[in-house]
Amino acid sequence: MTAQNTETSFGWVARSLHWATALLILLAIPLGLYANQMPYDTDAALAAKAQVFSIHKTLGVAAFLVAVLRILWALVQPRPRTLHPGRRLETTLADAVHWLLYASLVVVPLSGWVHHAAVSGFAPILWPFGQTLPFVPKSEALGALAGAVHWVFTKVLAATILLHVAGALKHHLIDRDATLLRMTRGLSAGPETAEGSLARGTRLVPVVLALAVYGAGAGLAVALVGGEDTSATVPAEEAAAAQPGAGNWQVETGSLSFSVTQMGQAVGGQFARWTADITFDPTAAAEGRHGEVTVRIDTASLTLGSVTDQAKGKDFFDTASFPEAVFTADILAEGDAFVARGTLLLRGVEAPVSLPFRLEIDGDRARMTGATRLDRRSFGMGAAYGDETTVGFGVDVAVDLVAQRKQ
Repeated sequence: MTAQNTETSFGWVARSLHWATALLILLAIPLGLYANQMPYDTDAALAAKAQVFSIHKTLGVAAFLVAVLRILWALVQPRPRTLHPGRRLETTLADAVHWLLYASLVVVPLSGWVHHAAVSGFAPILWPFGQTLPFVPKSEALGALAGAVHWVFTKVLAATILLHVAGALKHHLIDRDATLLRMTRGLSAGPETAEGSLARGTRLVPVVLALAVYGAGAGLAVALVGGEDTSATVPAEEAAAAQPGAGNWQVETGSLSFSVTQMGQAVGGQFARWTADITFDPTAAAEGRHGEVTVRIDTASLTLGSVTDQAKGKDFFDTASFPEAVFTADILAEGDAFVARGTLLLRGVEAPVSLPFRLEIDGDRARMTGATRLDRRSFGMGAAYGDETTVGFGVDVAVDLVAQRKQ
């Protein structure tokens, strides 16, 4: 048993990498499908779902690394010649499937890995090397594109696996040749047949076919992202300034973000569409009151990493039933800073909320930065998640905006 390939057989290294890749992929795909269908309506269900997703992601990363090794090994090894070079159409299609398979084995797990690194969320990769990737920023847009690529090319991968298996069975059961045995037992294919070898130009056809499929797949992935409702990724500053209110200050730029702990990890989110109607006078009126503010938030515009859909669901924001949250407060002096003290109407529940903030005024422009901590239980969120094992009780809210005094 030799490690190196020959012109008629595969060495044990190539065969080991082949079957290791096959095992990892054939475990990862059904686990991913199963995890997507698992419920997450209780602490235990969410923990189980996260665990299965973690195993799926870990297997995917392992498959990517093994596939890269396999491809690198193939590049420095002779490729055993086809047993039927005279069957031009069959050989061309088989080679195209191989090119698609190799590319898919890299693109599918890598796109999933990029999606994982680009968005915050649960289900960590089960290894000690961190959850990020070099040169991959936290970006909802990048995460959406990587997710679309992953979705499209998992279908390409599944199709090429089926074609690859069907071809191997055809060779073994119908042609009764050594094609499958070369990969299972390292059997030699024998001397070159009289059918001849493929012409150089013919070898390029499978590559062109594979590139055409991948080009179409990439176009579909981009179209899927472009066709989605991208309102949640609209810059918050554009949304905040979209509707002038009756107050004497107009928001020009700003962000409304929040963070919650899930499975022990902080997950950051934001709302893309919200308006703030601000009335403020630096000179305090009676009882230290400087004005008032009303903030209206489009809850459907929220993003929360990889768990956005979960956050929009009935257990949490229930955006279908409660599309708007409203914060109404008086602006009061508090030491050398201010506080917006009032109520937040969220999910049909009104609860008292205080938002301490600092204000820097320069002529007719002002910058406000503030933060507060809410308890999701105050608004009936995540009632099925009775402890903080999976979802924390506390939600940290941060506001940062620049406003212009109206003339």
